[in-house]
Amino acid sequence: MTDDHQTLALLLFSAFIAVTLAITTWASRNRHGSAEEFYAGGRLFSPMENGFAIAGDYMSAASFLGVTGLIALFGYDGLLYVVGFLVAWLVVLFLVAELVRNCGRFTLADVVAARMSERPVRIAAGTSSVTVSVLYLVAQMVGAGSLVALLLGGTSPAARAWTVIGVGALMVIYVSLGGMRATTWIQIVKAVLLLAGTVALTVLVLVRFHGDFDRLLLTAAGRSGHGDAFLAPGLAYGGDWTARFDFISLGLALVLGTAGLPHILSRFYTVPTARAARRSALWSIGLIGGFYLMTIVLGFGAAAIVGPEAIRGSNAAGNTAVPLLALDLGGGANSTGGTILFAIVGAVAFATILAVVAGITLASSASVAHDLYASLRRGRGKPRSEVAVARVASVGIGVVAIGLGLLARDLNVAFLVGLAFAVAASANLPVLLYSLFWRGFTTRGAVWAVYGGLIPALVLVVLSPVVSGSPESLFPGVDFQYFPLQNPGLVSIPLGFLAGWLGTVTSDEVPDEAKHAETEVRSLTGAGAA
Repeated sequence: MTDDHQTLALLLFSAFIAVTLAITTWASRNRHGSAEEFYAGGRLFSPMENGFAIAGDYMSAASFLGVTGLIALFGYDGLLYVVGFLVAWLVVLFLVAELVRNCGRFTLADVVAARMSERPVRIAAGTSSVTVSVLYLVAQMVGAGSLVALLLGGTSPAARAWTVIGVGALMVIYVSLGGMRATTWIQIVKAVLLLAGTVALTVLVLVRFHGDFDRLLLTAAGRSGHGDAFLAPGLAYGGDWTARFDFISLGLALVLGTAGLPHILSRFYTVPTARAARRSALWSIGLIGGFYLMTIVLGFGAAAIVGPEAIRGSNAAGNTAVPLLALDLGGGANSTGGTILFAIVGAVAFATILAVVAGITLASSASVAHDLYASLRRGRGKPRSEVAVARVASVGIGVVAIGLGLLARDLNVAFLVGLAFAVAASANLPVLLYSLFWRGFTTRGAVWAVYGGLIPALVLVVLSPVVSGSPESLFPGVDFQYFPLQNPGLVSIPLGFLAGWLGTVTSDEVPDEAKHAETEVRSLTGAGAA
């Protein structure tokens, strides 16, 4: 890219980083060091504020960069991600949002441990939450590397590596200093910027085609090289039965995975009441729904205006489709309008990545401190010591995410998120639903449900084409591919539910009827909720 692109992009990056660091500094001065302040921001956010923050958490680099790129490259089949992400919010709204807010305090494990033996359940749920969070973080790191390499012209592996390291360092600062209050306000600012940028690009695409969406689709199909097949199912997932099963597996993971994402569930603890949690979900559905409808226009717009060949030439996985579209809509590579729009979109995408990694890191560090650390010490300890552990954990999680992000830098961002969703749906969702709705559920069932979904999901990913056996794999030079599907959800999600049922029916433990009744009343009414 030209020097103008690089200079303007750096200025916008610097401005956003300065604003977010100012928010973090403000938040660190206005906290009193309690666990409730660090994990839940003092439960002081309004439904509208929390709704914007949830939308900010959910509208990640996978949505803005990865989904749009997949639509631009694969047309109709790329829409699966849009449909999956949208439908997933109905599961969250109707099954978990209000109940989780009433039953827990800070983490997923709080809900499950309410009527079980705490130590084994917290260790299992905490382990699963950290695993899901790290997988999700890797996707954001990959998006950051692809984006900044394109914006700053640093296409060398070293430039991308330093970008990933820089993002990791910033997210550790946000979480360790500002906690949930800073993270939430960063998410709100980012959500407003992202929605404004997406609306502007969508309007420009529709103006280019004079508001004729049919013409947009036909032009995209014509430039795709696939003709009418670009607008029909099967381009990415219809080649054979393996591809079709992969399609079903990915759909299951996307629809069911959201309800098991730790950083999404933790958002419902930042509001004062269950009613506020429900209203937060409604706000977020409206914002997220509008955003994903616009990504459809952007995806087909990128295919029609930029062309799949140019997109693949910039990034084989399609992660740079939106910035390239902005460049073209602004007037081209050497135009002032193109330079400005390109840099603005790039800065918004970078803001998206920074905000999301901060939210995920906070949720995972909370799981380490509140669940794993507290359980292994066989006591809660003082809140301040737990918060100190969470801050240290954020550093360790950041280091792990940086390392994996460097390893997976050539994979599509949305695809990587699909893997995180599959693990969340396999390990977290079964234990959550059983705990909320099954009167006879036991401690053994809870532990088996978590590990029975988590371990198969991870093993199947390792044995899949994602890791080895194809040119697009993490390790293309070796082949230990024994599982044909790229997404394990079709197998691992049922195994998680089956393991939970099997662990319960084979357990000698007598379910505590009084605790279940107490939990049921609390989940439905909010009586006694934190």
